[in-house]
Amino acid sequence: MIATRHLLPAVLCGLVTIAAPSSHAAPAANASAAQPLVIGETFTLDSKVLAETRRINVYLPAGYAKSDAALPVLYMPDGGMAEDFLHVAGLVQVSVGNQTMRPFILVGIENTERRRDMTGPTENAKDKTIAPHVGGSAAFRKFIRDELMPEVKRRYRVTDENAIVGESLAGLFVVETFFYEPDLFDIYIAIDPSLWWNDHKLVDGAAASLYARPRLAKSLFLASSSEFIGDVDQTKVLADILKADAPAGVRWHYEPMPEEKHGTIYHPAALKAFRMMLAPKPAAK
Repeated sequence: MIATRHLLPAVLCGLVTIAAPSSHAAPAANASAAQPLVIGETFTLDSKVLAETRRINVYLPAGYAKSDAALPVLYMPDGGMAEDFLHVAGLVQVSVGNQTMRPFILVGIENTERRRDMTGPTENAKDKTIAPHVGGSAAFRKFIRDELMPEVKRRYRVTDENAIVGESLAGLFVVETFFYEPDLFDIYIAIDPSLWWNDHKLVDGAAASLYARPRLAKSLFLASSSEFIGDVDQTKVLADILKADAPAGVRWHYEPMPEEKHGTIYHPAALKAFRMMLAPKPAAK
């Protein structure tokens, strides 16, 4: 993810806002006082699965309030105001506006213990030192499936189509979900995923997992930068496995981006992914 994780979101009456700094001078006589800049909505959800309260940030495409149409949903871990929500919401806004992607409701899940939620169990001792708690991805998936998705459906007009986008450890979570619970989403976008986790066992078991599903009507977008941990880019390894063993029905694409580093890849890769995987559907003839 791009931004730091320590800035709390400014919230006013349930709306995600960017507030003017308190150190600003008083306005001139012919200027109004600064007001919060509204970009979306935010709410909290008390999770029984995770035993904590989670903040959810939502961007609604232009025209949603004036229409009765239901929209698909794009979920994103690292979805806090101080995380990746703002720049991804901006991509959705401009891409929908220039008609290079379909309108999606963007649902950002703000982190509490990121490295716990985004990782599966590991047998690697070094992995276990990155945070006090790791290996909680199954519980995080259950939270999304059993608590968050029903709440989003209750609050907003949504279709049955769901997508997910994530980078780094969140990309690992995206790929893990594709293999372990593929029916949870229709479209998976994993940017520079941390597939080195647990000695890259997720990649090592990919061929067998794919072989067990002779047909899978899902979409998967992978991208990797010039920076990776270990001697081999595991995202490319996974792409080679998909090239040989992807089940019938899987629409997948691998985008190597050697001009990007791990800290710069999210925005350009997400733009490519949105244009490819979330593109407007051809008009019916």
